[in-house]
Amino acid sequence: MADRENKLPENVPGRFYVDDQCIDCDACRETAPACFTRNDDRGYSFVFKQPQTPEEEQLCLEAMEGCPVEAIGQDGDEGEEGDAA
Repeated sequence: MADRENKLPENVPGRFYVDDQCIDCDACRETAPACFTRNDDRGYSFVFKQPQTPEEEQLCLEAMEGCPVEAIGQDGDEGEEGDAA
């Protein structure tokens, strides 16, 4: 289970985040490319945009369910919008 105390610093504020357990498997980036991207220098994924549509929300939930190390959480800073667009 992801731990918001260990979220990666690149995550934009908001509900979804990736923590330091990410193994750079690419699953979340393939499932929800509109919201997840890769830190190429360090080799891990992070949330660069919070979901803004029901479809994006569903894809983020699918990415969370499909994460092999449970590095994606949805209990982040829900009070913040995190719009990086």
